[in-house]
Amino acid sequence: MLRIKRIYDLPSPDDGKRILIDRLWPRGIKKADASINEWMKDIAPSNELRKWFAHDVSKWQEFKKRYKKELKDKSEILDKLKKESEKNIVTLLFSAKDVTHNNAQVLREILER
Repeated sequence: MLRIKRIYDLPSPDDGKRILIDRLWPRGIKKADASINEWMKDIAPSNELRKWFAHDVSKWQEFKKRYKKELKDKSEILDKLKKESEKNIVTLLFSAKDVTHNNAQVLREILER
């Protein structure tokens, strides 16, 4: 089972394996307090794409297209995540304020195909 959650939300025993999928460490969160099992920086959008998007909702559809294109080169990581989520609960953690328009939404969409 695959879930997504802001890293700023309190950890829960229902989260299962908690995986941070942002390239940058979230502001205001101490690594010791993050309660993450893994940090997958390599699956996050590139710095160029992240900066271009800048959480501008008007760019959402194009962001999704570009991010999916970047993920085509990450099949090994995607396979690992997919297999893990088929066996256990996996919560993808992101730091964006917008819970609808973020990389975790795109990643979940791809993994649930």
